[in-house]
Amino acid sequence: MATKVPAPYKRRWAALVVLVGSMLLLAIDGTVLYLAVPSLTADLAPSSTQILWIGDIYALALAGLLVTTGTLADRLGRKRVLLAGTAAFGAASALAAFAPNAEMLIAARLLLGVAGATIMPSTLSIIRNMFPEQGERTRAIAIWSAASAGGMALGPLVGGLLLEHFWWGSVFLINVPVVLVFLVAGAVLLPESRNPRPGRFDLISAAMSMAAVVPLVYAVKHTIGTGVDLRSVLATVVGVTAGVLFVRRQRRLKTPLIDVELFADKAFSGAVLANFVAIFALMGVLFFFSQYLQLVRGLRPLAAGLVELPTTVASILAVAVVGLLVARLGTGRAVGVGLLLAALGLVLVAAAENTGDVLWLAAALLPLGLGIGVAMTLTTDAVISAVPSERAGAASAISEMAFELGGALGIALLGSTVTLVYRASLDLPADLSGATRTAVEDSLATAVNTARDSGVVEAAREAFTTAMQVTSVVAAAITVIAALIAWRTIPSGRKSGTTTTPIEE
Repeated sequence: MATKVPAPYKRRWAALVVLVGSMLLLAIDGTVLYLAVPSLTADLAPSSTQILWIGDIYALALAGLLVTTGTLADRLGRKRVLLAGTAAFGAASALAAFAPNAEMLIAARLLLGVAGATIMPSTLSIIRNMFPEQGERTRAIAIWSAASAGGMALGPLVGGLLLEHFWWGSVFLINVPVVLVFLVAGAVLLPESRNPRPGRFDLISAAMSMAAVVPLVYAVKHTIGTGVDLRSVLATVVGVTAGVLFVRRQRRLKTPLIDVELFADKAFSGAVLANFVAIFALMGVLFFFSQYLQLVRGLRPLAAGLVELPTTVASILAVAVVGLLVARLGTGRAVGVGLLLAALGLVLVAAAENTGDVLWLAAALLPLGLGIGVAMTLTTDAVISAVPSERAGAASAISEMAFELGGALGIALLGSTVTLVYRASLDLPADLSGATRTAVEDSLATAVNTARDSGVVEAAREAFTTAMQVTSVVAAAITVIAALIAWRTIPSGRKSGTTTTPIEE
Protein backbone atom coordinates (compact mmCIF):
# COMPACT_ATOMS: atom_id res chain seq x y z
CA MET A 1 0.00 0.00 0.00
CA ALA A 2 1.34 3.42 -0.89
CA THR A 3 2.52 5.60 1.97
CA LYS A 4 0.55 8.76 2.43
CA VAL A 5 2.54 11.85 1.47
CA PRO A 6 2.76 14.19 4.49
CA ALA A 7 1.57 17.76 4.34
CA PRO A 8 4.37 20.08 3.22
CA TYR A 9 5.82 22.82 5.37
CA LYS A 10 3.35 25.72 5.24
CA ARG A 11 5.91 28.49 4.76
CA ARG A 12 7.89 26.49 2.23
CA TRP A 13 7.91 29.07 -0.58
CA ALA A 14 9.02 31.88 1.73
CA ALA A 15 11.71 29.57 3.15
CA LEU A 16 12.73 28.67 -0.42
CA VAL A 17 13.57 32.34 -1.03
CA VAL A 18 16.10 32.20 1.82
CA LEU A 19 17.62 28.95 0.54
CA VAL A 20 17.83 30.23 -3.02
CA GLY A 21 19.38 33.46 -1.74
CA SER A 22 22.04 31.48 0.13
CA MET A 23 22.77 29.43 -2.97
CA LEU A 24 22.89 32.57 -5.10
CA LEU A 25 25.43 34.08 -2.72
CA LEU A 26 27.67 31.00 -2.97
CA ALA A 27 27.37 30.80 -6.74
CA ILE A 28 28.13 34.49 -7.22
CA ASP A 29 31.14 34.21 -4.93
CA GLY A 30 32.44 31.37 -7.07
CA THR A 31 32.76 33.64 -10.11
CA VAL A 32 32.68 37.24 -8.85
CA LEU A 33 36.45 37.10 -8.52
CA TYR A 34 37.01 36.44 -12.22
CA LEU A 35 36.71 40.07 -13.30
CA ALA A 36 38.91 41.14 -10.38
CA VAL A 37 41.88 39.02 -11.53
CA PRO A 38 43.49 41.78 -13.63
CA SER A 39 43.24 44.39 -10.85
CA LEU A 40 44.35 42.09 -8.03
CA THR A 41 47.21 40.88 -10.26
CA ALA A 42 48.43 44.46 -10.54
CA ASP A 43 48.07 44.91 -6.77
CA LEU A 44 49.25 41.56 -5.31
CA ALA A 45 51.48 40.34 -8.20
CA PRO A 46 50.53 36.62 -7.98
CA SER A 47 52.20 34.04 -10.23
CA SER A 48 50.18 32.15 -12.84
CA THR A 49 49.98 29.16 -10.49
CA GLN A 50 48.76 31.37 -7.65
CA ILE A 51 46.10 32.84 -9.96
CA LEU A 52 44.79 29.32 -10.58
CA TRP A 53 44.81 28.54 -6.86
CA ILE A 54 42.99 31.79 -6.08
CA GLY A 55 40.40 30.75 -8.65
CA ASP A 56 39.68 27.20 -7.60
CA ILE A 57 40.79 26.68 -3.98
CA TYR A 58 37.27 27.84 -3.05
CA ALA A 59 35.56 25.15 -5.13
CA LEU A 60 38.18 22.56 -4.17
CA ALA A 61 37.52 23.06 -0.44
CA LEU A 62 33.80 22.85 -1.10
CA ALA A 63 34.15 19.62 -3.06
CA GLY A 64 36.40 17.99 -0.50
CA LEU A 65 34.17 18.77 2.49
CA LEU A 66 30.63 18.53 1.11
CA VAL A 67 30.17 14.86 1.93
CA THR A 68 31.40 15.36 5.49
CA THR A 69 29.33 18.48 6.14
CA GLY A 70 26.25 16.97 4.49
CA THR A 71 26.43 14.03 6.87
CA LEU A 72 26.99 16.37 9.84
CA ALA A 73 23.93 18.39 8.80
CA ASP A 74 21.85 15.20 8.79
CA ARG A 75 23.02 14.53 12.37
CA LEU A 76 23.16 17.98 14.00
CA GLY A 77 20.28 19.68 12.20
CA ARG A 78 20.30 21.18 8.72
CA LYS A 79 19.07 24.63 9.74
CA ARG A 80 21.65 24.86 12.53
CA VAL A 81 24.54 23.90 10.25
CA LEU A 82 23.30 26.22 7.49
CA LEU A 83 23.15 29.26 9.77
CA ALA A 84 26.55 28.49 11.35
CA GLY A 85 28.11 28.15 7.91
CA THR A 86 26.52 31.41 6.74
CA ALA A 87 28.02 33.31 9.68
CA ALA A 88 31.45 31.80 9.00
CA PHE A 89 31.10 32.73 5.33
CA GLY A 90 30.63 36.38 6.23
CA ALA A 91 33.72 36.38 8.46
CA ALA A 92 35.87 34.72 5.77
CA SER A 93 34.63 37.25 3.20
CA ALA A 94 35.88 40.13 5.33
CA LEU A 95 39.28 38.42 5.66
CA ALA A 96 39.54 37.97 1.87
CA ALA A 97 38.59 41.60 1.20
CA PHE A 98 41.62 42.91 3.08
CA ALA A 99 44.18 40.23 2.12
CA PRO A 100 47.60 41.96 1.80
CA ASN A 101 49.18 39.36 -0.50
CA ALA A 102 48.39 36.41 -2.76
CA GLU A 103 49.12 33.81 -0.07
CA MET A 104 46.67 35.39 2.37
CA LEU A 105 44.01 35.66 -0.35
CA ILE A 106 44.41 31.95 -1.16
CA ALA A 107 44.04 31.14 2.56
CA ALA A 108 40.93 33.32 2.82
CA ARG A 109 39.40 31.67 -0.24
CA LEU A 110 40.10 28.31 1.37
CA LEU A 111 38.18 29.39 4.49
CA LEU A 112 35.34 30.63 2.27
CA GLY A 113 35.17 27.18 0.71
CA VAL A 114 35.11 25.48 4.12
CA ALA A 115 32.26 27.76 5.25
CA GLY A 116 30.42 27.28 1.97
CA ALA A 117 30.62 23.51 2.35
CA THR A 118 28.44 23.76 5.46
CA ILE A 119 25.80 25.73 3.54
CA MET A 120 25.32 23.85 0.28
CA PRO A 121 24.19 20.36 1.44
CA SER A 122 21.72 21.89 3.89
CA THR A 123 19.94 23.91 1.18
CA LEU A 124 19.01 20.90 -0.96
CA SER A 125 18.28 18.72 2.08
CA ILE A 126 15.80 21.25 3.46
CA ILE A 127 14.18 21.59 0.03
CA ARG A 128 13.86 17.80 -0.15
CA ASN A 129 12.01 17.80 3.19
CA MET A 130 9.87 20.90 2.59
CA PHE A 131 8.60 19.67 -0.79
CA PRO A 132 7.64 15.97 -0.50
CA GLU A 133 5.43 16.09 -3.59
CA GLN A 134 7.35 15.31 -6.81
CA GLY A 135 5.93 18.11 -8.97
CA GLU A 136 6.49 20.87 -6.42
CA ARG A 137 9.94 19.55 -5.60
CA THR A 138 10.95 19.61 -9.27
CA ARG A 139 9.86 23.25 -9.55
CA ALA A 140 11.65 24.15 -6.33
CA ILE A 141 14.86 22.46 -7.47
CA ALA A 142 14.53 24.17 -10.85
CA ILE A 143 14.48 27.53 -9.06
CA TRP A 144 17.44 26.41 -6.90
CA SER A 145 19.37 25.32 -10.00
CA ALA A 146 18.62 28.61 -11.74
CA ALA A 147 20.16 30.37 -8.74
CA SER A 148 23.23 28.13 -9.07
CA ALA A 149 23.74 28.63 -12.80
CA GLY A 150 22.48 32.21 -12.82
CA GLY A 151 24.62 33.13 -9.84
CA MET A 152 27.76 31.90 -11.56
CA ALA A 153 26.95 34.12 -14.52
CA LEU A 154 25.81 37.04 -12.33
CA GLY A 155 29.16 37.00 -10.53
CA PRO A 156 31.02 38.84 -13.29
CA LEU A 157 28.24 41.44 -13.56
CA VAL A 158 28.26 42.09 -9.80
CA GLY A 159 32.04 42.19 -9.89
CA GLY A 160 31.97 44.62 -12.79
CA LEU A 161 29.61 46.99 -10.98
CA LEU A 162 31.78 46.97 -7.87
CA LEU A 163 35.11 47.25 -9.68
CA GLU A 164 33.92 50.31 -11.58
CA HIS A 165 33.84 52.21 -8.27
CA PHE A 166 35.85 50.29 -5.65
CA TRP A 167 39.00 48.20 -5.18
CA TRP A 168 39.09 44.45 -5.87
CA GLY A 169 38.40 43.56 -2.22
CA SER A 170 34.88 44.97 -2.57
CA VAL A 171 33.81 41.80 -4.42
CA PHE A 172 34.22 39.98 -1.09
CA LEU A 173 33.19 42.71 1.33
CA ILE A 174 29.73 42.94 -0.29
CA ASN A 175 28.99 39.49 1.17
CA VAL A 176 28.97 40.73 4.77
CA PRO A 177 25.68 42.74 4.78
CA VAL A 178 24.01 40.07 2.62
CA VAL A 179 25.02 37.37 5.12
CA LEU A 180 23.49 39.37 7.99
CA VAL A 181 20.15 39.55 6.16
CA PHE A 182 20.16 35.80 5.48
CA LEU A 183 21.00 34.98 9.10
CA VAL A 184 17.94 36.85 10.36
CA ALA A 185 15.59 35.56 7.63
CA GLY A 186 16.86 31.99 7.97
CA ALA A 187 16.40 31.96 11.74
CA VAL A 188 12.75 33.02 11.31
CA LEU A 189 11.64 31.10 8.21
CA LEU A 190 13.63 27.89 7.90
CA PRO A 191 12.37 24.65 9.48
CA GLU A 192 14.73 22.35 11.35
CA SER A 193 15.16 18.75 10.18
CA ARG A 194 17.63 15.94 10.73
CA ASN A 195 18.07 12.24 10.22
CA PRO A 196 16.39 10.57 13.21
CA ARG A 197 18.76 7.56 12.92
CA PRO A 198 22.07 9.01 11.70
CA GLY A 199 24.38 6.23 12.84
CA ARG A 200 28.01 6.72 13.82
CA PHE A 201 30.00 9.54 12.20
CA ASP A 202 33.21 8.19 10.67
CA LEU A 203 36.13 10.63 10.90
CA ILE A 204 38.42 8.23 9.03
CA SER A 205 36.11 8.30 5.99
CA ALA A 206 35.97 12.09 6.15
CA ALA A 207 39.77 12.28 6.09
CA MET A 208 39.94 9.75 3.25
CA SER A 209 37.53 11.76 1.10
CA MET A 210 39.77 14.81 1.38
CA ALA A 211 42.90 12.71 0.80
CA ALA A 212 41.41 11.41 -2.44
CA VAL A 213 40.44 14.78 -3.92
CA VAL A 214 43.13 17.29 -2.97
CA PRO A 215 46.29 15.36 -4.07
CA LEU A 216 44.84 14.60 -7.51
CA VAL A 217 44.04 18.24 -8.22
CA TYR A 218 47.46 19.24 -6.89
CA ALA A 219 49.11 16.69 -9.18
CA VAL A 220 47.38 18.17 -12.22
CA LYS A 221 48.43 21.72 -11.32
CA HIS A 222 51.99 20.76 -10.49
CA THR A 223 52.42 18.70 -13.67
CA ILE A 224 51.18 21.57 -15.84
CA GLY A 225 53.45 24.04 -14.07
CA THR A 226 56.70 22.07 -13.84
CA GLY A 227 56.19 18.82 -15.73
CA VAL A 228 56.01 15.26 -14.44
CA ASP A 229 58.31 14.75 -11.46
CA LEU A 230 58.43 12.75 -8.23
CA ARG A 231 56.12 15.17 -6.45
CA SER A 232 53.34 14.89 -9.04
CA VAL A 233 53.67 11.10 -9.20
CA LEU A 234 53.49 10.79 -5.40
CA ALA A 235 50.45 13.08 -5.25
CA THR A 236 48.69 10.97 -7.90
CA VAL A 237 49.49 7.72 -6.08
CA VAL A 238 48.26 9.15 -2.76
CA GLY A 239 45.01 10.42 -4.30
CA VAL A 240 44.21 7.20 -6.19
CA THR A 241 45.11 5.00 -3.21
CA ALA A 242 42.99 7.08 -0.84
CA GLY A 243 40.10 6.93 -3.30
CA VAL A 244 40.24 3.14 -3.57
CA LEU A 245 40.49 2.72 0.20
CA PHE A 246 37.63 5.17 0.71
CA VAL A 247 35.30 3.20 -1.59
CA ARG A 248 36.26 -0.10 0.06
CA ARG A 249 35.59 1.34 3.51
CA GLN A 250 32.18 2.73 2.49
CA ARG A 251 31.14 -0.72 1.27
CA ARG A 252 31.90 -2.23 4.69
CA LEU A 253 30.35 0.44 6.93
CA LYS A 254 26.78 0.09 8.21
CA THR A 255 26.32 3.87 7.91
CA PRO A 256 28.70 5.03 5.16
CA LEU A 257 29.68 8.63 4.54
CA ILE A 258 28.75 8.05 0.86
CA ASP A 259 26.41 5.24 -0.06
CA VAL A 260 28.51 4.01 -2.99
CA GLU A 261 25.87 1.36 -3.73
CA LEU A 262 23.78 4.20 -5.18
CA PHE A 263 26.24 4.38 -8.06
CA ALA A 264 25.19 0.88 -9.12
CA ASP A 265 22.00 2.56 -10.33
CA LYS A 266 22.81 3.71 -13.88
CA ALA A 267 20.29 6.54 -13.67
CA PHE A 268 21.86 7.90 -10.48
CA SER A 269 25.46 7.62 -11.69
CA GLY A 270 24.54 9.05 -15.09
CA ALA A 271 22.86 12.05 -13.45
CA VAL A 272 25.88 12.69 -11.21
CA LEU A 273 28.23 12.43 -14.19
CA ALA A 274 26.14 14.79 -16.31
CA ASN A 275 26.04 17.31 -13.44
CA PHE A 276 29.81 17.05 -13.04
CA VAL A 277 30.58 17.58 -16.74
CA ALA A 278 28.13 20.46 -17.15
CA ILE A 279 29.78 22.52 -14.44
CA PHE A 280 33.27 21.31 -15.47
CA ALA A 281 32.85 22.84 -18.92
CA LEU A 282 31.11 26.02 -17.77
CA MET A 283 33.50 26.97 -14.95
CA GLY A 284 36.61 25.97 -16.86
CA VAL A 285 35.72 28.33 -19.70
CA LEU A 286 34.16 31.20 -17.71
CA PHE A 287 37.18 31.56 -15.41
CA PHE A 288 39.35 32.72 -18.30
CA PHE A 289 36.55 34.22 -20.38
CA SER A 290 36.33 37.26 -18.09
CA GLN A 291 40.08 37.80 -18.46
CA TYR A 292 39.74 37.47 -22.23
CA LEU A 293 37.05 40.18 -22.35
CA GLN A 294 39.16 42.64 -20.34
CA LEU A 295 42.71 41.86 -21.39
CA VAL A 296 42.13 40.97 -25.06
CA ARG A 297 38.97 42.89 -25.93
CA GLY A 298 39.88 45.82 -23.67
CA LEU A 299 36.46 46.01 -21.98
CA ARG A 300 36.00 47.63 -18.61
CA PRO A 301 34.82 45.29 -15.82
CA LEU A 302 31.17 46.39 -16.00
CA ALA A 303 31.04 46.04 -19.79
CA ALA A 304 32.62 42.60 -19.53
CA GLY A 305 30.01 41.59 -16.96
CA LEU A 306 27.21 42.76 -19.26
CA VAL A 307 28.60 40.65 -22.12
CA GLU A 308 28.32 37.60 -19.84
CA LEU A 309 24.76 38.47 -18.76
CA PRO A 310 23.07 36.26 -21.41
CA THR A 311 24.31 33.21 -19.52
CA THR A 312 22.25 34.35 -16.53
CA VAL A 313 19.17 35.12 -18.60
CA ALA A 314 19.31 31.79 -20.39
CA SER A 315 19.80 29.78 -17.18
CA ILE A 316 16.69 31.44 -15.73
CA LEU A 317 14.75 30.55 -18.89
CA ALA A 318 15.62 26.91 -18.18
CA VAL A 319 13.08 27.00 -15.32
CA ALA A 320 10.34 27.78 -17.84
CA VAL A 321 11.27 25.19 -20.47
CA VAL A 322 12.44 22.25 -18.38
CA GLY A 323 8.90 20.94 -17.76
CA LEU A 324 8.06 21.09 -21.46
CA LEU A 325 11.27 19.29 -22.40
CA VAL A 326 10.62 16.47 -19.92
CA ALA A 327 7.02 16.11 -21.10
CA ARG A 328 8.13 15.87 -24.73
CA LEU A 329 11.39 13.93 -24.42
CA GLY A 330 11.60 12.35 -20.98
CA THR A 331 14.24 13.10 -18.36
CA GLY A 332 17.26 11.34 -19.90
CA ARG A 333 16.78 12.72 -23.39
CA ALA A 334 16.08 16.21 -21.99
CA VAL A 335 19.39 16.13 -20.09
CA GLY A 336 21.14 14.96 -23.26
CA VAL A 337 19.58 17.76 -25.30
CA GLY A 338 20.58 20.31 -22.65
CA LEU A 339 24.20 19.16 -22.73
CA LEU A 340 24.26 19.12 -26.55
CA LEU A 341 22.93 22.68 -26.53
CA ALA A 342 25.68 23.66 -24.10
CA ALA A 343 28.28 22.04 -26.37
CA LEU A 344 26.92 24.05 -29.30
CA GLY A 345 27.27 27.20 -27.22
CA LEU A 346 30.91 26.39 -26.45
CA VAL A 347 31.68 25.89 -30.15
CA LEU A 348 29.97 29.20 -30.96
CA VAL A 349 32.02 30.92 -28.23
CA ALA A 350 35.20 29.58 -29.83
CA ALA A 351 34.13 30.87 -33.23
CA ALA A 352 33.01 34.28 -31.89
CA GLU A 353 36.32 34.92 -30.12
CA ASN A 354 37.87 35.76 -33.48
CA THR A 355 35.09 38.15 -34.51
CA GLY A 356 35.25 41.90 -34.05
CA ASP A 357 31.81 42.38 -32.49
CA VAL A 358 31.29 41.33 -28.85
CA LEU A 359 27.57 40.94 -29.56
CA TRP A 360 28.38 37.62 -31.23
CA LEU A 361 30.09 36.52 -28.03
CA ALA A 362 27.05 37.50 -25.97
CA ALA A 363 24.74 35.62 -28.36
CA ALA A 364 26.93 32.50 -28.17
CA LEU A 365 26.45 32.42 -24.40
CA LEU A 366 22.66 32.00 -24.73
CA PRO A 367 22.64 28.31 -25.76
CA LEU A 368 25.45 27.64 -23.28
CA GLY A 369 23.49 29.06 -20.33
CA LEU A 370 20.20 27.45 -21.38
CA GLY A 371 21.75 24.02 -21.88
CA ILE A 372 23.63 24.09 -18.57
CA GLY A 373 20.51 25.29 -16.75
CA VAL A 374 18.37 22.45 -18.12
CA ALA A 375 21.00 19.79 -17.39
CA MET A 376 21.67 21.01 -13.85
CA THR A 377 17.96 21.19 -12.94
CA LEU A 378 17.10 17.70 -14.14
CA THR A 379 20.22 15.94 -12.88
CA THR A 380 19.93 17.51 -9.42
CA ASP A 381 16.28 16.51 -9.21
CA ALA A 382 17.13 12.96 -10.32
CA VAL A 383 19.79 12.59 -7.62
CA ILE A 384 17.65 14.00 -4.78
CA SER A 385 14.55 12.03 -5.79
CA ALA A 386 16.44 8.74 -5.76
CA VAL A 387 16.82 8.52 -1.97
CA PRO A 388 14.55 8.53 1.11
CA SER A 389 14.29 11.80 3.01
CA GLU A 390 16.48 10.69 5.93
CA ARG A 391 19.42 10.36 3.53
CA ALA A 392 18.70 13.69 1.81
CA GLY A 393 21.82 15.34 3.22
CA ALA A 394 24.11 12.59 1.96
CA ALA A 395 22.49 12.54 -1.49
CA SER A 396 22.62 16.34 -1.67
CA ALA A 397 26.30 16.15 -0.79
CA ILE A 398 26.97 13.72 -3.66
CA SER A 399 25.20 16.01 -6.12
CA GLU A 400 26.94 19.11 -4.85
CA MET A 401 30.30 17.36 -4.60
CA ALA A 402 29.96 16.60 -8.32
CA PHE A 403 29.02 20.25 -8.85
CA GLU A 404 31.95 21.71 -6.89
CA LEU A 405 34.53 19.11 -7.89
CA GLY A 406 33.50 19.67 -11.49
CA GLY A 407 34.07 23.40 -11.04
CA ALA A 408 37.43 22.93 -9.35
CA LEU A 409 38.68 20.43 -11.91
CA GLY A 410 37.26 22.52 -14.74
CA ILE A 411 39.39 25.47 -13.64
CA ALA A 412 42.39 23.22 -12.93
CA LEU A 413 42.32 21.11 -16.11
CA LEU A 414 40.81 23.50 -18.65
CA GLY A 415 42.68 26.39 -17.02
CA SER A 416 45.91 24.44 -17.37
CA THR A 417 45.00 23.75 -21.01
CA VAL A 418 44.64 27.50 -21.55
CA THR A 419 48.09 28.03 -20.01
CA LEU A 420 49.75 25.30 -22.07
CA VAL A 421 48.26 26.41 -25.39
CA TYR A 422 48.96 30.06 -24.57
CA ARG A 423 52.66 29.37 -24.00
CA ALA A 424 52.90 27.11 -27.06
CA SER A 425 51.26 29.76 -29.27
CA LEU A 426 53.44 32.69 -28.20
CA ASP A 427 55.55 34.19 -30.97
CA LEU A 428 57.99 36.48 -29.19
CA PRO A 429 60.98 38.43 -30.60
CA ALA A 430 64.29 36.58 -30.28
CA ASP A 431 65.95 39.60 -28.63
CA LEU A 432 63.32 39.95 -25.88
CA SER A 433 64.99 40.22 -22.47
CA GLY A 434 64.86 37.23 -20.15
CA ALA A 435 62.85 38.94 -17.39
CA THR A 436 60.23 40.24 -19.81
CA ARG A 437 60.03 36.90 -21.63
CA THR A 438 59.43 35.10 -18.33
CA ALA A 439 56.70 37.56 -17.35
CA VAL A 440 54.95 37.26 -20.74
CA GLU A 441 55.12 33.47 -20.69
CA ASP A 442 53.73 33.32 -17.16
CA SER A 443 50.26 34.69 -18.03
CA LEU A 444 48.49 37.27 -20.16
CA ALA A 445 47.76 39.38 -17.07
CA THR A 446 51.45 39.73 -16.22
CA ALA A 447 52.25 40.35 -19.91
CA VAL A 448 49.82 43.28 -20.07
CA ASN A 449 51.09 44.70 -16.76
CA THR A 450 54.84 44.39 -17.42
CA ALA A 451 55.59 44.36 -21.17
CA ARG A 452 56.44 47.78 -22.66
CA ASP A 453 56.48 46.72 -26.32
CA SER A 454 52.99 46.91 -27.85
CA GLY A 455 53.95 44.20 -30.34
CA VAL A 456 54.79 41.81 -27.51
CA VAL A 457 51.47 42.54 -25.78
CA GLU A 458 49.59 41.97 -29.03
CA ALA A 459 51.38 38.65 -29.54
CA ALA A 460 50.35 37.62 -26.03
CA ARG A 461 46.74 38.57 -26.74
CA GLU A 462 46.69 36.54 -29.96
CA ALA A 463 48.16 33.53 -28.15
CA PHE A 464 45.58 33.82 -25.38
CA THR A 465 42.74 34.00 -27.92
CA THR A 466 44.01 30.81 -29.57
CA ALA A 467 44.22 29.15 -26.15
CA MET A 468 40.64 30.13 -25.33
CA GLN A 469 39.38 28.77 -28.65
CA VAL A 470 41.14 25.44 -28.23
CA THR A 471 39.91 25.09 -24.66
CA SER A 472 36.32 25.90 -25.61
CA VAL A 473 36.35 23.20 -28.30
CA VAL A 474 37.87 20.67 -25.86
CA ALA A 475 35.13 21.50 -23.34
CA ALA A 476 32.50 21.09 -26.07
CA ALA A 477 33.80 17.63 -26.98
CA ILE A 478 33.70 16.52 -23.33
CA THR A 479 30.15 17.85 -23.00
CA VAL A 480 29.00 15.90 -26.08
CA ILE A 481 30.33 12.67 -24.55
CA ALA A 482 28.43 13.43 -21.32
CA ALA A 483 25.26 14.10 -23.34
CA LEU A 484 25.49 10.66 -24.96
CA ILE A 485 26.04 9.01 -21.56
CA ALA A 486 23.07 10.85 -20.03
CA TRP A 487 20.88 9.92 -23.02
CA ARG A 488 21.64 6.23 -22.51
CA THR A 489 21.76 5.94 -18.71
CA ILE A 490 19.08 8.29 -17.33
CA PRO A 491 15.55 6.92 -17.92
CA SER A 492 13.44 9.08 -20.19
CA GLY A 493 10.55 9.44 -17.81
CA ARG A 494 9.64 10.86 -14.43
CA LYS A 495 10.33 8.93 -11.27
CA SER A 496 7.61 8.82 -8.69
CA GLY A 497 8.23 11.06 -5.69
CA THR A 498 9.61 9.57 -2.53
CA THR A 499 7.80 10.18 0.70
CA THR A 500 9.23 12.17 3.53
CA THR A 501 8.68 12.63 7.24
CA PRO A 502 6.71 15.72 8.24
CA ILE A 503 8.52 18.87 9.28
CA GLU A 504 7.34 20.53 12.45
CA GLU A 505 6.87 24.26 12.33
